[in-house]
Amino acid sequence: MQSEKEKMIAGEYYYAGDPELVQDRTRARGLLRKFNNMSEENNEERKRILKQLFGSTGKNLYIESTFRCDYGYNIHVGENFYANFDCTILDVSTVIIGDNCMFAPGVHIYTAAHPIMAKERISGIEFAKPVMIGNNVWIGGRAVINPGVKIGHNVVVGSGSVVTKDIPDDVIVAGNPARIIRKINEE
Repeated sequence: MQSEKEKMIAGEYYYAGDPELVQDRTRARGLLRKFNNMSEENNEERKRILKQLFGSTGKNLYIESTFRCDYGYNIHVGENFYANFDCTILDVSTVIIGDNCMFAPGVHIYTAAHPIMAKERISGIEFAKPVMIGNNVWIGGRAVINPGVKIGHNVVVGSGSVVTKDIPDDVIVAGNPARIIRKINEE
């Protein structure tokens, strides 16, 4: 029989109040408290905390305080990752972020989802869908990336956008819901 954690990571219905998951979130919040209250002068220690929190990272990463996440271990960032102030990643499922990605202030990534039917929703069950972000992606301020979205390589997401569907490579998207504004080419 699968644990609630195994069901959560597999994208199946799971119970978020499970003691193991509560313990995992408590661990993450403890690390986040240390990280968010630490001076930027302690950059190496801040980086060590992020590497302890995340599932995997590149060598170079920098996140401004305040940063929030659910578990941390489901977040995988590539080389040269930067997130500005007030980034939130609800990493109930896997979040994979490629190399050379930048997040403006207030970017939110959600993998967590809830049943549509009220009876199921109030029962406490949840589910999640992974988010994948390619290489060389710039996400503008206050943009929201919804569960299950895949963003291609070399994409720019405009400020305030709500990304509800997959985005192909080499485009600029903006709006709510986000739509392709134009292709990016060398001209």
